[in-house]
Amino acid sequence: MNAAIDAFFDRAAKTTVLVVGDVMLDAYLWGRVDRISPEAPVPVVHVTERSARLGGAANVALNLRALGAIPVVVSTIGSDPSGEALADAFLASELDSVGLVRSRTRHTTVKTRVISGHQHVVRVDEEMTDDLSSEEEDALLKRIQEVIDFRKPAAVVLEDYNKGVLTARTIKAVIAAAHKSGIPVSVDPKMKNFLAYEGVDLFKPNVKELREGLKVDVSGSDAESVRHAVRKLEQALRNKATMVTMSEHGVYVHDAEHDRVIAAHHRKIADVSGAGDTVIALATLAMAQGLPLDHIAELANLGGGLVCEEVGVVPIDPQRLRSEANRLNLLS
Repeated sequence: MNAAIDAFFDRAAKTTVLVVGDVMLDAYLWGRVDRISPEAPVPVVHVTERSARLGGAANVALNLRALGAIPVVVSTIGSDPSGEALADAFLASELDSVGLVRSRTRHTTVKTRVISGHQHVVRVDEEMTDDLSSEEEDALLKRIQEVIDFRKPAAVVLEDYNKGVLTARTIKAVIAAAHKSGIPVSVDPKMKNFLAYEGVDLFKPNVKELREGLKVDVSGSDAESVRHAVRKLEQALRNKATMVTMSEHGVYVHDAEHDRVIAAHHRKIADVSGAGDTVIALATLAMAQGLPLDHIAELANLGGGLVCEEVGVVPIDPQRLRSEANRLNLLS
């Protein structure tokens, strides 16, 4: 047995985490393809099953809950049937829906994937990506402050999917409110507000986001290019630590004490959807426990790889994570 892994799970079970960002429904149409349409050269999918799962920031919460933590999600959703379905999915997943702020003018984001066997045939997105209005920002920030005051989270995750919830004003205000209460902040960024997350404790882009956000030539296969880009990033953000996920090339981490690449584990990849949600959930829990950056990255790297072996967006299996971490003797 690995005492450090056991201690991680024990502490996780007592940890409340505030998750702020874009929530959505991941809907699925499962079926089989037997023929090509006579109307156009496209496959005809005979649907045999429908399902829906929580996605975006809500999937981060599912991963946190799977690990034993207590997530509280704050987001803005529409006052529409999809918003009702999303709220119902929160309750069905035993997630607290107190942080879901309704808007009369926005649509709830729904991503519908059509899957035949293990192959994605097509994805259909229904979404509204405009920034929140000032009134919607006010309502969101009020709810966030209430959660900070009354739930006393040990960490805050900002989970950005470019759907308009994390505006520049919201980002700045959440970071300030968290740090005022001594709460560390982690970020899973997207392109639009990439350089708005000044002073955060952990910034976790992937290589594509790093390339697009900084407008630099960077490749996961070239560690020196990643290292150079991260120095440029940290000059702009003044963040405490950076973790860059590089797919099959592993994870690069940097802070005042660490500068290294952690190799990826060999996996039979079925679907990368949602892997970043697992990575940031694990990293945030480890950060909240005060673990060193290399241990944070080792856990997150392992968890992200494990969920890639599953089809669709699914949270981490805690027993499998514990077993693999013990086998690899992580955190030792």
